[in-house]
Amino acid sequence: MIKILKYSCYDLLRSRWSYVYFAFYLLLGIVLLFLNNDLSKAVITLMNVIIILVPLIGTIFGVMYYYNSKEFTELLLAQPVKRSSIFLGQYLGVALSLSMSLIIGLGVPFIFYGIFRSSAIWDFSLLLITGTFLTLIFTALAFNIALYNENKIKGFGYAILLWLFMAVIYDGIFLMSLIAFEEYPLDTFSLVGTMVNPIDLSRVLILLKLDISALLGYTGALFQKFFGTNFGIVVSSVMLLLWVLVPTLLIKRKAGKKDF
Repeated sequence: MIKILKYSCYDLLRSRWSYVYFAFYLLLGIVLLFLNNDLSKAVITLMNVIIILVPLIGTIFGVMYYYNSKEFTELLLAQPVKRSSIFLGQYLGVALSLSMSLIIGLGVPFIFYGIFRSSAIWDFSLLLITGTFLTLIFTALAFNIALYNENKIKGFGYAILLWLFMAVIYDGIFLMSLIAFEEYPLDTFSLVGTMVNPIDLSRVLILLKLDISALLGYTGALFQKFFGTNFGIVVSSVMLLLWVLVPTLLIKRKAGKKDF
């Protein structure tokens, strides 16, 4: 699996899209730091970009890599290699290479700007950690979609719909539910509804860390009361880990039963 992981990483590092992805974050970091003297404001702006863009890129790259390397995968399947090693190696190769582009692309300009001497280092670190989690999660979901759909057009369509639902539609449904049942106690419902969506969960964690939860009103106070405690941090971390582990196990399970 390690050999396949290395090959997947090298393969993506040779791809021009990986350089485009890296260059985008590098230029984004440079421009934000040029326009903002305050590192905290730059981190807030980055949050709005990363929360939406990272899941989209992870989803597209995951589906695209699976379909483009299908012939090579069939060649590997003919060898005495475990199926789980092949697909988990490819998944980790894609996810880790995307995470490296994100971390290095944003890390270089912020390091030169003196992030290690700033109090915003912890906020920036949390931003990179949540970005890495979102990359792992949505790349795994993309591989699952591709494994379940032989048709490339359907696979891409379902992948985009998944991202659209998680990033946009889910928030609309969630908000309408809160408005429709505003006369009832919704504390538990709000917390559960936030934790079942990794994008919302990541956004809330970053907002609380930046200490601007007051902008969310009563909901912000509720989130601060739960996610601001050690128990809340542990629960949210476990939820993000589950969002990584469950799709990864589904990749292993589907790859073992799929007829290629």
